[in-house]
Amino acid sequence: MEALPYIQRFYGKTFVIKYGGSAMVDEELKASFAQDIVLLKYVGIHPVVVHGGGAQIDQILEKMGITSRFVRGMRVTDRETLDIIEMVLVGKVNKEIVGLINQHGGMAVGLSGKDGSLIRACKMSVKVSHDGEPPEIIDIGMVGEIVGINPTVIRSLDENKFIPVIAPVGVGEEGETYNINADLVAGQIAEALGAEKLILLTDVAGVRDKKGELLTTLKINQACKLIQDGVVAEGMIPKVECCMEALNGGVGKTHIIDGRLKHAVLLEIFTKEGVGTEVVRK
Repeated sequence: MEALPYIQRFYGKTFVIKYGGSAMVDEELKASFAQDIVLLKYVGIHPVVVHGGGAQIDQILEKMGITSRFVRGMRVTDRETLDIIEMVLVGKVNKEIVGLINQHGGMAVGLSGKDGSLIRACKMSVKVSHDGEPPEIIDIGMVGEIVGINPTVIRSLDENKFIPVIAPVGVGEEGETYNINADLVAGQIAEALGAEKLILLTDVAGVRDKKGELLTTLKINQACKLIQDGVVAEGMIPKVECCMEALNGGVGKTHIIDGRLKHAVLLEIFTKEGVGTEVVRK
């Protein structure tokens, strides 16, 4: 009964859910995530899943003797690494997630950003400052910045009761492939769809303050200050930034939740307490 008001409020709404971290590795968590997505569809919510695959990519790269380097949470990607990333994300991880959701009673369809020109991208430039010096532009290879989202194929699948599952690979003007941070893809897709919620699964309880205490609610101005002060750092930066951008782009509310908990998605959406940090406008 606690869930009923939330089901009524969100009926017919779109939720974009970024799936990553331990929830993609642990067998029980994988099953509970798939069940959550299927349940959302059956109660009249339209879930759209955008997945990562960092752990799976790391595993394959390690076997091949390739060491990854990260800049502001982004994987530096040369052409050799890009081929492996695309193979793992599109060919392996995406199809596993689709199969898992279908196994639990859903009708999932796998996509990459190349399908229907879903994710159009260009090469990303990253600026890094050190000790007050002028920003330095770092070349991080074939990492993409999103220049446009074509949500037509997603809407078509939604209308026909399918669940879109999207790999974060974009396409450039010349047909070149780009590796794109899955959090940023989820945020941009949420904006393009006018989503009610953007939900990011991660391997921490949520966003913490300077004292290390969990923030259940975080306003945009507070988030900017935490990034500026270095409290929000490394892989959490793109998560918080994409939440802020999504809110500014019209998404109703954003959430960074603990994907290590079984049924984390349902607990965040359908209970008062939630299981992470909600990032809101003000």
